[in-house]
Order: sequence, then C-alpha cells, then structure tokens
Amino acid sequence: MKKTTNSQSRRNFVKNTALASSIFIVPRHVLGGPGFFAPSDRLNIAAIGAGGKGASDIANASVNGRENVVALCDVDFSGSAKKSVERFPKAKLFSDYREMLDTMKDIDAVTISTPDHVHGPAAAYAMQRGKHVYVQKPMTHNIREARMLTQMARDKKIVTQMGNQGASNPLLGMVQKWVDSGALGRITKVEIWTNRPVWPQGNAMPEPDASSKPKDLNWDLWLGPAPMKPYTPNLHPFNWRGWWDYGTGALGDVGCHLIDIPYRTLKLKYPTAAECSVGTVFSQMWNPDYHPEGCPPSSFITLNYEATDKTGGAPLTMTWSDGGIRPSHPEIIPADSDIGGPGSQNGVLIHGEHGVISTNINDSSPLTPKLYMNNGVTEFGPEVEEMPEPEYGHQRKWVDACKAGFGSTEHLDLTSSFDYAGPMTETVLMGNLAIRSYMLRKENAEGNMEFYGRKKLLWDGDNMKITNFDDANQFVTRTYREGWEMQDV
Repeated sequence: MKKTTNSQSRRNFVKNTALASSIFIVPRHVLGGPGFFAPSDRLNIAAIGAGGKGASDIANASVNGRENVVALCDVDFSGSAKKSVERFPKAKLFSDYREMLDTMKDIDAVTISTPDHVHGPAAAYAMQRGKHVYVQKPMTHNIREARMLTQMARDKKIVTQMGNQGASNPLLGMVQKWVDSGALGRITKVEIWTNRPVWPQGNAMPEPDASSKPKDLNWDLWLGPAPMKPYTPNLHPFNWRGWWDYGTGALGDVGCHLIDIPYRTLKLKYPTAAECSVGTVFSQMWNPDYHPEGCPPSSFITLNYEATDKTGGAPLTMTWSDGGIRPSHPEIIPADSDIGGPGSQNGVLIHGEHGVISTNINDSSPLTPKLYMNNGVTEFGPEVEEMPEPEYGHQRKWVDACKAGFGSTEHLDLTSSFDYAGPMTETVLMGNLAIRSYMLRKENAEGNMEFYGRKKLLWDGDNMKITNFDDANQFVTRTYREGWEMQDV
C-alpha cells in the first residue's frame, strides 16, 4: 500500500472540502489559518534528544501513537535513546539535528530534550524553518537566547511549549484562587529551596581523556556551541549539569518547576535586582577552592520585583537556596509538619500579612498545596494526585495546539508557551548571572586576588542589561563555537 504523507492528507482535505460544495469554495484561511491541520491529520514529529527525558517527551508527544514520529536525533543511540528507537522503529535516525531538519522537509514539530547548552541553537534552527517546538526546561542556556526565542515565536507564528510539565497541573488553580482572593493580604516575600544538586558539583572539571570516549558517542555534536575540547568523562549523559559550558546548575534543573509557582500566580515580570552568596569548599586551610568553570556546591540568591496587583501593591523579595539549605520553619505551620514537599526537601513558601501558602516542587510530584491563615483557618489540597494522562497532558496539549494553529484557543491555553516561559526562564537564569558575577576575581594592587563582583546587581529588564556592573553583562549571552551561532532573524 502506498504511504500517504501528511502534506498529501492535508491537500486532499482541502480539495475534498471544495468539491463537496456546489455553491462556494472554502478558503484555507477560513478553515483555520496558516498551518491549519484537520483534526484527523497526524502531526509529523521529530525528537532532538531521544534518550533520558527526551524518551518520555517524544513518547508523550506521540499521544499513544495518534501522531506520527518520523525521525529521532541523538548523539548516542547506544544509551537510553535505544528505548525511543524500539518504540518508533519506522523513524529515521540522525546524529545532527541540522541535517535532519534540512533533509526531512515534512517535519511539522520537534521536541528538544538535549543538555541545556543546545536548547537555544536547536530551537532557533527549527523555528527558522517553520517547525513548532517543545523545549525542555530551562528554555535556554542564557538570557539573550530566551529573549530571542520568545520574539522569534511571535514573528514566525510558532506554537511553543517549555517542558516544565507541572505548569499544566490543575492544582495550581487552587494556589491561584488563594492568591486572587486577597486572603493573604499584601504579599512581600517568597522563599524557594531545593535539595539539588544531586550530581557532582563544586569540584574541578574532570580531565579530558579521549581514549575513554564511548565508540557510539558523537562528541563533536554533543559539544555543539560549547568550546571544542577532547572528550571528557563524567559529563555525558547527565553530569554536565554542573558545568557552565553545558548546564545551568540546580536553578536550571528545577528552577523552572519551583519558581514557576510564584512567578505565575503573582504575575511577576523581570526582576529589578539580584544578589547572591555561594557555598565554599576548603581543601586546604585558608585557601578556598576556586572552580569558576562550574556551579558552586550551594547558593543563596535574592531577587527583587516591583509590586503587582497580585501582591496587593507590595514590592516582592524572592529568595532561592540550593544545596539542601532551606528556610526556617514558619511559626504558623505546625513544627511537626513538612514545609514544601516530603521531608521539606523542595518547596515554595508565599508569605502574606495574613498567612502563608506552602507547596511542593511543581514537576510531576504531588503539589500538596496548603494554606495556613493567622486566624487558624487552613485549606489543604490532596496528598495524592490523579493524573489521567502522562505529565498532566503537557506534551499532548502542545501537539493539539500545533494542529489547531498559532493564535488558536488551544495555543492560547498552553501554560508554558514562550510568551510566558521566556520571561520566567530569564528570572531563573538571572540567578546564575548573579552566581557567575559573584565568582569573578582579579589581582589587586597588593598582588592579592580580589572578588570584585560581590555586589547587588541592578537589572534593566527591558534593555537586558546590568546597569551598575558592566562585567556581569558578559553572562547575559555566551560565546558560540563557529557554526553554532544563534542569529537574530
């Protein structure tokens, strides 16, 4: 039997619609606008990054085989990407997403589930070719990339979604209801914490060892926009998270899950200032280890925001702590009760003048929203959540929006399209900008090394610039290896 392509199916749909009417021909734009898909059409989807989280992203985007997975791209099909190959045996295999997108013209949409440093370049390459994109969190590796992709999605009418799946959790509506009711009064402080990193971090970069490279790993493509260097063990497939060339640390790992909760419910915008301190390791007495190429073992970050209607007109201070450092237990919450999630390992506290909201991490863990009022009133969400489809349907809703088209109800209902996810990701990455600035040092007049970036950083969000310490602005973007640059379009 001859295979019918998606494009043929769509042409036949329009053709048959016209022939069925003896009165008029229905223009395509009336049927749904540019890029419209009939509900019966199957979306042609490809995965950029098919192992690890990519395996579940492309599986969920296929909606139990309802959609057509036509290609898989991965730099190492000998690892966990094998599961995707077995699940989608008809998909064509590629190691370079650029080759895949340039040769397979019938791809409609891609999931991008690579290490963080490839998110932006891969998404831009796909969007410039008119492909809808689902990009794992954090949306990008740096602030400039997030701003670029947000605008590109608008200009090119691309349906987008970031992979912070908890944003589609309906229990967020309970938190939003508590905020919207005004019961908390003026909201002035948010505290966020995590037990991450749970991977090696704060140590020296492993030494390169080209002889130990797995034979099926394309190391050059894994590096992508990062500087060329010989194969370095203990980076692929997961421990890259702790190194700035590739990862974004604890913030990049779960910041888009945790910060999403207050950012969304309080309708925050760009922060106005950021400052931080970090944990220090001493391998020798009075001589702190210094590894600026990697994330620190722990950090404490403060971000300031202007007032919004949701804060009751109060300016807001948001703090983030990682490395297992958590805030003090609020007096209003019983001493034997967890704050945030189980064991108080991850969580969010939203402090108002009349009470506190406590929630867990917003990934696929139970959100366990809890409201504690000063007058003794409490309201708790369920401890166990029902999830009738994987990850709250986060990928499926994106697929439905791709088929309905840019600007459709399905598109506007997405919880992490780039119009939202871009600015929220910028808040997450602002914390990393503060960390990297904090670690800057240079030799002073006495011949000693001086940390000269340890100050409160003032941020002009509209112009994407630190206004009181220019050296920090180098971390707004990155230097790209030749051939991997991100260009404005």
